[in-house]
Amino acid sequence: MKINKLFTETGFKWLWLTVLFLIIDQVTKQLVVNSFDLYESMNILPFFDLRYVQNPGAAFSFLADQDGWQRWFFTIIAAIASVVFLVWLAKTPKNNALLSIALAFMLSGAVGNLIDRALFGYVIDFLDFYIADNHWPAFNVADSAIFIGAALMIFDSFKNGDSAKKTEITKTN
Repeated sequence: MKINKLFTETGFKWLWLTVLFLIIDQVTKQLVVNSFDLYESMNILPFFDLRYVQNPGAAFSFLADQDGWQRWFFTIIAAIASVVFLVWLAKTPKNNALLSIALAFMLSGAVGNLIDRALFGYVIDFLDFYIADNHWPAFNVADSAIFIGAALMIFDSFKNGDSAKKTEITKTN
């Protein structure tokens, strides 16, 4: 497929979202690193702090206590996921905007955290929500993009599932 068709006839037309959120992710991480010492925090709201932490593990600090092999393991997983999202985006028709947007968000998050792991060996997290002394694991813009993309993908699967059923019923009548 020619490059111009790739950006006009597929989900690639939404790659600008990937780039936008990747820039926001990397800029916010560097602002935190340049403004805070490790574990330093700033209270923003009664339930939200900016807190600089480094996560060598995955979501919820999964495998963070290992001796370093997880860096490359999660780097490889993020790289594979990024390629899968990119190929899937290239194969998604332009009229399936919701799925394309979901994939663009997830690609952004995967690449944002991939950059951190490859460069530093950990992911820079700084968004800290809590109730009283109960803190949700800190996260970042890339994690938020992955979550939003996954939620949109789930919504799209229900939406398209219904339309696929209606199409099937119409064909049988």
